[in-house]
Amino acid sequence: MSRIGKKPVEIPDKVEVKIEDNLVTAKGPLGTLSVQIRPEVILKLEGKNILVDITNPKDRKIRAYHGLSRTLINNIVVGVSQGFTKHLDIVGVGYRAQLDGRNLNLQLGYSHPVIIEPPPGIEISLESNTKIAVTGADKKLVGDIAAEIRDKRPPEVYKGKGIRYRGEQIRRKAGKTGKK
Repeated sequence: MSRIGKKPVEIPDKVEVKIEDNLVTAKGPLGTLSVQIRPEVILKLEGKNILVDITNPKDRKIRAYHGLSRTLINNIVVGVSQGFTKHLDIVGVGYRAQLDGRNLNLQLGYSHPVIIEPPPGIEISLESNTKIAVTGADKKLVGDIAAEIRDKRPPEVYKGKGIRYRGEQIRRKAGKTGKK
């Protein structure tokens, strides 16, 4: 049995959850999200908790879905109540970001600006011209957009210039030793 799968998913007061044929739908102040859970997983709604169980604990493939299903349900419940945020930092001389309406305009040392258009449900904000925050209710979508932004100029290993997640450690390489 999965230790994560055994924990109940607590539902906050401002969130409504419906379970119909293993389709879990959560509705809250930040929107509505739903996730389809595999048929081998049993879901029970008891009061303000969702309990996750599996049909056959002996089958290794089915056991693998226990913790995953619980985490997917928890992510949509937390997403519609609190939301998720990823922070990115831009490091490098002349590298900067600005907002054009909803679009993110990045100057990353290329001959052209890089424009990122966020999908519906995702909000991009700037704390300064080198600090970006990606916010939304869907954890996967927030992570995908943050990864897309980071991929436009990933940190390089010699000087550390580029876009990185806040708190990310970049392992630096030693440069050439210029002996003559």
